[in-house]
Amino acid sequence: MATYRLQIIAAERIFFDEDVEKTVFRGKEGDMAVLQNHTPLTTTLSVGELTIYIGPKNSKKATLINGFAKIEPDKTVILTDCAEWPDEIDPERAQAAKLRAEKRLKDSNADSARAQAALRRAIVRIGVSKTHLGK
Repeated sequence: MATYRLQIIAAERIFFDEDVEKTVFRGKEGDMAVLQNHTPLTTTLSVGELTIYIGPKNSKKATLINGFAKIEPDKTVILTDCAEWPDEIDPERAQAAKLRAEKRLKDSNADSARAQAALRRAIVRIGVSKTHLGK
């Protein structure tokens, strides 16, 4: 399969910079797959799971927390607030964040938009960390 360059730049580091076969991530309009020779496009990202296909039987999972993707036929650049590999996620901390967010959503005085965003982040982190733990 043909490859293209994928660069993922998070606020605190260059997260990834390699040639890949395919990338799947969550945009504001839903999940999106990118292959070489994709039509040029700039899109916003949502909180979600990222899957990077490096080779036929070699893929990596990570989290992406908001940002933008600029897609060109031979290169995709993702600028994100935060990106994490599964082994960088503390599952217990993510579970605690999920419980706090759920509690805030039940509180009528809480900022529900912030609580929903925190809940989405926690759920994605829990899901990606399970990939690493083999669960």
